[in-house]
Amino acid sequence: MKITVLSGGVGGARFARGLRALVPTAGITVIANTGDDMWLHGVRVCPDLDTLMYTLGDAVHEEQGWGRRDESRRTSDDLAAYGLGWEWFTLGDLDLATHLARTELLRGGLPLSQVTARLAERWAPGVTLLPMTDDEVETHVLTADGRDLHFEEWWVRHRAALPAARFVQTNLATATPAPGVLAAIADADVVVVPPSNPVVSVGTILAIPGIRDALRTTAAPVVGISPVIGGAPVRGMADACLTAIGVETSALAVARHYGRRPDGVLDAWLVDDRDADAAHALESEGWAAGSANTLMTDVPTTARIAADALALVGALR
Repeated sequence: MKITVLSGGVGGARFARGLRALVPTAGITVIANTGDDMWLHGVRVCPDLDTLMYTLGDAVHEEQGWGRRDESRRTSDDLAAYGLGWEWFTLGDLDLATHLARTELLRGGLPLSQVTARLAERWAPGVTLLPMTDDEVETHVLTADGRDLHFEEWWVRHRAALPAARFVQTNLATATPAPGVLAAIADADVVVVPPSNPVVSVGTILAIPGIRDALRTTAAPVVGISPVIGGAPVRGMADACLTAIGVETSALAVARHYGRRPDGVLDAWLVDDRDADAAHALESEGWAAGSANTLMTDVPTTARIAADALALVGALR
């Protein structure tokens, strides 16, 4: 079986880990959002790619869901002693080594997709990890009070508390899918949209020219898992992102935001048991929909959630 996953950071990484546990012999390709990427201290930081690598490589800091386990911060502390660095975005010493390696390889002329493959060799993630594009696409937030902030500053420093007027992805019009991305969608037996942020994670992947059309036309069924449970995001401040684009924070509204093929990108939608009414509503509209306990508390539970999602489209029998 060939499975393609469109992933953001923590939620997508944890789902991919559960999916890998469920079908260890499947060929899994994970297409990662790189709209959160940025240059920091002269190095290229790719938050979602790194979270996927560390999670699938058994090196992630489990409690926070991102960064390296057993991390230290001597370098960031010493930068602060010079009056440099950003106190709201600290790079750990081990994590910094990843960014330094990535930057050296990028400046040596390799595209991000090849750099990602090189870095992933160390972590043996058990999946093919692809950035959505080799181009530098960065998400900015235009706030209601007129500021233009990189998404990470709005998300981490301000905790998404500044009302967002809209999101803008730089260089989006000229970006192209990374090598292998469109083929991974076209050749898949099933495509999965995990419980990642539908606006700035999955939404940014879909905004890369060609990817949304590839999802609409692939012969593979496309199933998504709601990132909203009982009217609240499972993790983070995705509700602030949804509010900014005029979408209600509910399992039903997020499904309709993605849309059902052929006009949208999904065929099926799995919601939490607390949102079973949303599944019934979608079924009446022609969707394949179901409900289950979708809180990813550990790997076995997440594997069961993945099984429920695949079963919705007949991919797991």
